[in-house]
Amino acid sequence: MFRHALNQARRNIGSAALFASNQVHNHHARFISSSISKKVRTSIPSYQAGSQITKLWQQAEAVCFDVDCTVTKQDALDDLAEFLGKGDACRKFTKAAMDGTLDADQALDKRLEIMNPTVDKLSAYIESNPAEKRLVPGIKKLIEELHARGVQVYLVSSGFRELILPVADLLNIPRENIFANRFVYAASEDDPKSTFPQIRVKSYDPEEPTSRKAGKAAAIRKIRAMQGVQTVVMIGDGVSDWEAVEETKGADLFIGFGGVVQQAIVKEKSDWYVTDYEELNKALPRLKVAMVGSGAFASAAMQMVSTNAKKKPLFQDRVDMYVFEETYEGGKLTDAINKLHSNPKYLPGVSFGDNVFANPSLEDTVKDADLIIFCAPHQYMPRICKQIQLKTKPTAMAISLIKGIHITPKGPALMSSMVRDILHINCSVLMGANLASEILPGGLCEATIGSHSYGEGQIFQELFDTSYFSTTVINDVEGAELAGALKNVVAVAAGFADGCKLGENAKATILRQGLSEMRCFAKSMYSTVQDETFFENCGVADLIATCYGGRNHRVSKAYAECNGSKTFAELEAELLRGQKLQGVLTSHEVRQVIESRGWEEKYPLFTAVDAIVRRVYEPKDIARFREIALSPHEHLKSRVYDAQDELMVAKDEGVAETADASAQQAHYVQASLGEKPPSDSLANVPMNEHSRQLKYWVDQWNQSKYSRKSHLYRKEAEANQPLDNSQSPV
Repeated sequence: MFRHALNQARRNIGSAALFASNQVHNHHARFISSSISKKVRTSIPSYQAGSQITKLWQQAEAVCFDVDCTVTKQDALDDLAEFLGKGDACRKFTKAAMDGTLDADQALDKRLEIMNPTVDKLSAYIESNPAEKRLVPGIKKLIEELHARGVQVYLVSSGFRELILPVADLLNIPRENIFANRFVYAASEDDPKSTFPQIRVKSYDPEEPTSRKAGKAAAIRKIRAMQGVQTVVMIGDGVSDWEAVEETKGADLFIGFGGVVQQAIVKEKSDWYVTDYEELNKALPRLKVAMVGSGAFASAAMQMVSTNAKKKPLFQDRVDMYVFEETYEGGKLTDAINKLHSNPKYLPGVSFGDNVFANPSLEDTVKDADLIIFCAPHQYMPRICKQIQLKTKPTAMAISLIKGIHITPKGPALMSSMVRDILHINCSVLMGANLASEILPGGLCEATIGSHSYGEGQIFQELFDTSYFSTTVINDVEGAELAGALKNVVAVAAGFADGCKLGENAKATILRQGLSEMRCFAKSMYSTVQDETFFENCGVADLIATCYGGRNHRVSKAYAECNGSKTFAELEAELLRGQKLQGVLTSHEVRQVIESRGWEEKYPLFTAVDAIVRRVYEPKDIARFREIALSPHEHLKSRVYDAQDELMVAKDEGVAETADASAQQAHYVQASLGEKPPSDSLANVPMNEHSRQLKYWVDQWNQSKYSRKSHLYRKEAEANQPLDNSQSPV
């Protein structure tokens, strides 16, 4: 539930008020430093302005409102009496119930007896008094803010359900959250002119808890039992509302409301007495947001984050953004961002709000944050997490926008898993088909939020959703995150195809095969991954967008067009202006998993992409990725022989090593191409470019032999067959 996700944050923020009022200096104090204005402080008695009261208010998991003279501007039953022409006769019994001189149930009996209304009269009254005209100023905004924080709102009233329903519907309060009296009806034949009997209110249902003394406390006990809430606040204008706090397992806090009528005894007994709901609004907790990262996508996402932080009551206005300090036009990049309210280096021309503050200190950026957004290159995440490990609040929630995986000695690790393991906080993910330059107001963009807690997913949905950027929440974190990482490898393959002009048929084949391998790989790694995830925006949509317009496609296409004459590192620097290429690094990491488990034939496209990236094959060979997967290392032999031939030519021209060195190298090559492990005879030989190339390809061949033998070893172990020692891993 949404309320569970915010509960710990509310508790943490609420405790800030207690510490601040006691002048205990800690980092929580800023949550309330400006939340209660001077006017609010002076409206509360000094002993109540202390923040134990504020703490309970901020921690509330459920808030129960009386209705008459608290949510609405009048007592509905008295107003009905006026409508029926019997107002004066009923009003004195209402007053007696309010001041406690007459039991509520007795007063109710008297008023119903006087009015004796028909159903037709009740309908006419409701029609002539629409709910929007009955509301107390500020109540709708307060309830909206409570809902935004996941707080359950209840209407607990000694009034009648039939008169309250239109009000509850207008305020988006579920009807099951109404605890009120119910009319009991009976047919009446006292009108001689009527052919059919009239339906009149005969009495009320005595089984409803609010129909008797201490009934509001009984209703709150029922709420606690049904919903498991711990902190309950009662807001009302009468003695029966205050009594709800006095009873066992009743409310934890009574806030008296005097905006319609004021009673001295209610003001005296209140823990906090207000006459304007804005006072309560100002004391509600706001979540602080921090962004770790400042690249193109981080800057694009900051458009939505900064807008929602400023507009929605759930968040603090200010958003801190960690920026790795760089030089920009002779000055600091952080200064340029704070001056221009945009990132002129990585996403020029795209503005975010003036509530964003670029900060070159990673620790300072995250130290007070309730919500941490990670959007940095994935290879830097281990260092980032370790650096902020002691600065992150234990109640913080995180979300990763990073598309990549990290290989550890224990195996592949997702970014969300790394955050959870190192920082010990929950981490959701946001993945989707979004090129940073196209995320703009007036556009059409989608993304998928994966979260193990649906409530936390809803919080992040509130943070990212705009009119031009729509999100959906799913519970498949691993599937969403792996889809986001693996599609970059497929995009590299698509870039090879486009760079070699293989045509749309070839590219379509690559996309289909890529999606299939993405799904299969993810499900092989995590049994919880769902097929449906790959039909979300984080799956097929992200794959299509990345394979046609993403940075991985752009760089790999350029690599194919120059036929590898420039390295990926050179093209990254030339084309991405400081951004990092994820697909190449991810292909290496995926290959480590594939080779360690002998899955080459199962993932032919992934296998071929990494072989091309490592220059074992040429970009044009992506067209025969299935053939490569059957023998991904055999092509290395020709590479070794070509390098050896080039070295021999260099020797003939007198530009290479001595004859002794040549003999050592020949032995090294022959031993490598055979099945005997060679001595490292090249270790002590002076190297030039030709011999370095030869050693590189020989080492690649040796590595491939180890992979093949390891695979054979595993296959025999899986078949439970006796092992030949000569076939164990070298």
